[in-house]
Amino acid sequence: MTKSFDKIPKHIAIIMDGNGRWAKKRFMPRLFGHKAGVEALRAVIKRCSALNVGYLTLYAFSTENWNRPEDEVSGLMELLVKYLRSEIDELNKNQVRINCIGHIADMPETARNEIAKAIEKTKDNTGLTVNIALNYGGRDELRRGIQQIAARVKAGEIEPEAITEQMISESLYTANQPDPDLMIRTSGEIRISNFLLWQLAYTEFYFTDIFWPDFNDAELDKAIEVFNQRNRRYGKV
Repeated sequence: MTKSFDKIPKHIAIIMDGNGRWAKKRFMPRLFGHKAGVEALRAVIKRCSALNVGYLTLYAFSTENWNRPEDEVSGLMELLVKYLRSEIDELNKNQVRINCIGHIADMPETARNEIAKAIEKTKDNTGLTVNIALNYGGRDELRRGIQQIAARVKAGEIEPEAITEQMISESLYTANQPDPDLMIRTSGEIRISNFLLWQLAYTEFYFTDIFWPDFNDAELDKAIEVFNQRNRRYGKV
């Protein structure tokens, strides 16, 4: 039986954590866990589409992840390319629109090319927008946004006093998108790890001990059910 909810988050953000530990429990290399995580990704995108969630932002590769072992980083890049190539037709058919947030220019050329193809192919779709956060860091995003605004001040386009919260929001990678209503982190870690620092100001957080490869549509429904029980006051009584 399909579960229904009174409130569906317009925007869900997910820190997909625990692939390495999931693999370690099975005495397998970390990349095995990342490959298993693709199945969870497939299930979550499908469920979000069915629920008419507007935006799904996935923390796929942070600015700090370059510090991981070289073979793991290269394996992750290959996995990204393979995923986009194998899934893009199905995503396109289901009206999913692919978008990337982060400093993509520093990604390997093969990955950049595949990302560009996916964005171009799905740009006119009207269903779920999937933001893939790649080479992304919240502080780096804010720095880049502030630099854009500072350049406008320097050029005399605006006065410092005219800078608004809306202007800052529009300088970020998620410009013209609603802030996340719900942020999910798997694997039992209880922190946001430099993810969407500005956008998560009033987001409801949901933490689960489930490792990402074991996260599925039923687990997503649990998170949305908890979200439905929250009373979001935004500082009001």
